Amino acid sequence: MTAQSPTTPITQDVLTLPRKDVAGKPNLIGLTRPQLREALIAAGTPEAQAKMRVGQVWQWLYHWGVRDFDAMTNLSKPFRAGLAEEFEIRLPEVVTRQISADGTRKYLLRIAGGHEVETVYIPEEGRGTLCISSQVGCTLTCSFCHTGTQRLVRNLTAAEIVGQVMVARDDLDEWPVPGATRREDRLISNVVLMGMGEPLYNFENVRDAMQIVMDGEGISLSRRRITLSTSGVVPEIARTAQEIGCLLAVSFHATTDEVRDRLVPINKRWDLAALLGALREYPRLSNSERITFEYVMLKGVNDSDEDARRLVKLIAGIPAKINLIPFNEWPGAPYERSDWARIEAFADIVFKAGYASPIRTPRGEDIMAACGQLKSATERGRKRASEITAEAGV
Repeated sequence: MTAQSPTTPITQDVLTLPRKDVAGKPNLIGLTRPQLREALIAAGTPEAQAKMRVGQVWQWLYHWGVRDFDAMTNLSKPFRAGLAEEFEIRLPEVVTRQISADGTRKYLLRIAGGHEVETVYIPEEGRGTLCISSQVGCTLTCSFCHTGTQRLVRNLTAAEIVGQVMVARDDLDEWPVPGATRREDRLISNVVLMGMGEPLYNFENVRDAMQIVMDGEGISLSRRRITLSTSGVVPEIARTAQEIGCLLAVSFHATTDEVRDRLVPINKRWDLAALLGALREYPRLSNSERITFEYVMLKGVNDSDEDARRLVKLIAGIPAKINLIPFNEWPGAPYERSDWARIEAFADIVFKAGYASPIRTPRGEDIMAACGQLKSATERGRKRASEITAEAGV
């Protein structure tokens, strides 16, 4: 394992575009409450009024989903005119929307600079999960993941992360209507940071976006309804507990350093011992009930009975569940999905050891929206299968 210097930056925020485009106005979307207060004061709002104005603007943006300053009717006309002059309300642009046979929706979204990311909505009975991205591309090169074959372009801003939630609420017509009966069900009841990118390599923007999503006067999702998935950026795990406090999932996928080095190369920097040490502390620091271990089932690679037994020994003492994920194939993939009987046998060993071991039902495979399949359309230049296989070391 490579030692991590305390002064070495972990996040990659240097790659994030500024909140203000070269030729555009500052975007109000993505500003936290303190940032919004500073922006309004800088634009001329008296400090004595700033707290009230922040609350009013915040509700229009995130509770009602309003995009037109003129519609913010509890603000004076001169104040609305000033907002329109100084700021804009900008969300990612929907390039395409695909709907799977199982109801899964995949959005291709265009963001500043002409880059594109993918967001997926997965409907279930009585609930719905939105899978959002945190980076354009990914730097981790996990060999089983389609996104990992796309180079990292840049981090998403907080506005672009929150904007994915807002765009999906637009499409699902989920914003409340003044005077209408309040809906008790929520079409987007859960958010998972499991799309393109490693969230903990874009920590500040992810944190700010999730603080906005969790705010009780806006989108108002409980931190128990938000799951952040990391491949194992160990130094940021405790910070996630303290500054976000959401549920944590970890892309585990192997029970030895030798295999995990190949599947999840970040393991060469922070090995299984370092990762598991950080995970043991997370439930206490975040007051979370348990950690989710994500384990993709790869035929002949990590799916043996011995792997299953080794897995339960490794995580002993950690409140956990293990999500077993049948590998979702993509063009040029160097792996195959484990046979169903093998997956069930693996799950049975884990379950008998006392851990929940659900087998995730693949969703949206027909539109390349399943776990590990996301890759923006403009970056889809296919590598030859032989190149990918060589990089994966298989």
